[in-house]
Amino acid sequence: MTQKISIPETDLVVHPLCLGGNVFGWSADGAQSFAILDAYVEAGGNFIDTADVYSEWKPGNKGGESETIIGNWMKSRGNRSEMVIATKVAKLSTRPGLSPENISAALEDSLRRLQTDYIDLYYSHEDDAKTPMEQTLLRYTELISVGKIRYIGASQHTGARLADALELSKRDGYAAYVALQDQYNLVERNPFESEQEEVVRSYGISAIPFFGLAKGFLSGKYRPGVAVDSVRADGVLSYQNEKGWALIELLDQLSRKYGSSISAISLAWLRSNPAVSTPIASARTVEQLREIVQIVELEDADIDALDRASA
Repeated sequence: MTQKISIPETDLVVHPLCLGGNVFGWSADGAQSFAILDAYVEAGGNFIDTADVYSEWKPGNKGGESETIIGNWMKSRGNRSEMVIATKVAKLSTRPGLSPENISAALEDSLRRLQTDYIDLYYSHEDDAKTPMEQTLLRYTELISVGKIRYIGASQHTGARLADALELSKRDGYAAYVALQDQYNLVERNPFESEQEEVVRSYGISAIPFFGLAKGFLSGKYRPGVAVDSVRADGVLSYQNEKGWALIELLDQLSRKYGSSISAISLAWLRSNPAVSTPIASARTVEQLREIVQIVELEDADIDALDRASA
């Protein structure tokens, strides 16, 4: 059985793979989403990441579709207390920003859709320079005090802004961000390594990176001359070059060595960074879920080889 991990500065104990909910209500319908969620739990999973804005971008959607599916699934399975749920505020067009009023309103919307009375990890989905940081953190502190939120995290914040928030919390006694969520993977190593990782490490909090598989490129389904039918296909065109294909070839070799999927190797490289608690990856099918949920521990030499190939 896969050993769960503790997220620093919290009492959250989670599976080493956080299941991304961005596909629910977008490229995976309700029935497909339920099957993926069931398969994740059967594999020992308990950590799901979503946002109020998922998936507003799909024609006909209004946002909140992912939360609604997850809420319906938890109600039907009766497992809310067993799950660690992360969601976010700031990016939904009808609930933008991090003003105290918007945070409270957006949280109530998310609680209703998720059919729960608390959120385990609530992220500021992006920075909001228009709202004083003190106001945002004070409102989070108030919501934690009444039990509607357990912990808060920051998504898509620069290292400098994250450090400012953490210092403000320390100085004035506000609730503090316990995690940073931003893009980080073998083909997109910055800005995390260049300016966010130092902040994460120095404050002893977690990186919980999204796009751990670089929009699917690091799953191995993209190959030279192969057309891939995916809503994300255009987003990986910049990776399809000599360096990218060489990296895929190395991942192929390592997947054979460890008897695992290429996705599992890519995610294992992320976990090898002590600053990372657990990466986020999503699955559109149960077959994809089974590939990403495999947990591999890489040898140091293989970590070094991936470091060099992706530098």
